[in-house]
Order: sequence, then C-alpha cells, then structure tokens
Amino acid sequence: MHPARYWAALIYNGRGILYRAPPFYLCKVTNPNDIIPGVLFYAYLSAARKEKVSFLQHNMLVLLVSGQFTLETSEQKISMRKGEMLLIRKNQLGQITKAPLANENYETLVITLQEDLLRKIALEEQIHIQQKYAGPPNILIPANDFLLGYFQSVIPYVRNPAETITTDMAVLKVKEGVKLLLHAMPGLSSFLFDFSEPYKIDLEKFMLSNFHFNVTVEKFAQLTGRSLAGFKRDFQKIFGVPPRHWLQERRLAEARHLIENKNKKPSAIYLDLGFESLSHFSHAFKKRYGRTPTERAA
Repeated sequence: MHPARYWAALIYNGRGILYRAPPFYLCKVTNPNDIIPGVLFYAYLSAARKEKVSFLQHNMLVLLVSGQFTLETSEQKISMRKGEMLLIRKNQLGQITKAPLANENYETLVITLQEDLLRKIALEEQIHIQQKYAGPPNILIPANDFLLGYFQSVIPYVRNPAETITTDMAVLKVKEGVKLLLHAMPGLSSFLFDFSEPYKIDLEKFMLSNFHFNVTVEKFAQLTGRSLAGFKRDFQKIFGVPPRHWLQERRLAEARHLIENKNKKPSAIYLDLGFESLSHFSHAFKKRYGRTPTERAA
C-alpha cells in the first residue's frame, strides 16, 4: 500500500457543517481502475485531462473525492467539487472533463447501476413505474450521512484491488446504493426503474444538437428511438443525404467557422467535433476545402 494517498471523507454534523472524518488510506492506482468489474470504478488522476465520453450507456452514481468534475450534454452542464454526488442518466451523449485543482489530485468513485440489476431490484421490491421518467437527465444528490457512509464502505474494495470480488457481493453493493438513493430522494424511482425504450424523438433537433459527438450511426439511431433502417430512412427525408455524409459535412463546416471566425486552432477543436485524430481531421478538411485547416487559419 502507498501511504501517500488517502481519502478524508466529508461528513455533515448535526448543524449541517462539513468536517473531515479520519483519513482512509488508499492504494495509488491509475485511471480507470476496475474494482468490481462493470460495477465499481475508482479513478485517479494526477494531471489535468479532458476525457470525451461519447455514450453514457448506464445509470451511474458518482462521488467526487477531490478535484473538479464537469459533465456537459446538449441539455445540461453540471460541475462538482469534492464531497459532491451526481446521478447520471443512462443513454446519453456527453463529455466529461476531469481536472485536479491546486494542491489537489483528481479522484472519483463511480457506481454503475446497470439495467439488469435494476430490473432485479424492481422485481424483488415490487416497484412498478406507471409512466416514463420526464425529469432532468442528471441530478446532483444532496449530501447525507447514509450515502457518504455507503461510499466509505467501498473503501475496502479500493484498498484491496487484487482481491476477487464475487458477483453476489457486487449485486449487494448496488442494491445498497439504490436503496439509499431512494431513502434520500424517493422521487428517483421513476429515474432508476424506467425500463421503457427511448421514444421516437425529433431527429432534426437531436442531430443538430449532437452531431459533434463521435459515435456510430447505430448509436444515433438507438438514441432517437429508431431502428437503423428507420433512422436512415427518416434522416434521408429530413436532410436529403445519408447520415455519414451529413455528419462529415456538418462537422467540417463547424470547424471552418470556428477556425476562420473564432480564431480557434485546429488542434484545439478536432476532438470536440468528433474527429478521431488531428491527421484525420486535416485530411478531411483539405479534401473538402482544398487547403489544410492550418493554412486557412493563417
């Protein structure tokens, strides 16, 4: 164990004032670290990093241990500081920025609330949701002793990452987290136990808001509540061209606008516009406009 790293948990006393509990020493690990595969993750970063997360498939409960965490989607932008918790909605496109602060590394604990486990809990607890969830997709959870205590109980898993954790133990940790969430905010039932398929949303509005995310056409179809064939058919009717062609043209047009009118550097925008590499972006830009993006910026 590396004694240099620890987590001093933030606890509320009876007057609503934060104080630090005795430190729990952690193993120093790299990011990300799978503590319970597919369920519990411990992320550690010592340097600034911007991580583009294309598709958030599962509901997730995140505790920020230290540093700053920012989630930006087409609908919301939420930032957290140490000790804060965020419940993230499944089936979203988004970008997460992870950054250390002065004299403070970046660390998070993430509990993944996968749908098959949530279905199991709903059956066992006889939870029935009558209507589709229609609230905000991402919710800051008010701090309380129970949830903070729950995250403290995760510390042994982080301290002993080499130990074999059974599936049954993983399920128990998820159940505990879900029950404590519902204890803190009973209204989250429809958030957690909404198993309906995505409804058919406004494709034009969705694509204009999310074209910059680097995801497959299949994912775009899923997120708009369509089969792949239905998505391609509706897309052709609205935009007059196939999805892949439109995405390339739209991203390049946005890049040209940012470079020529906003003085943005190609190296600063290519990832945000869904290009996998700077060389791929430069090649596509030159093929479309006859010059490299650097030449246009000059």
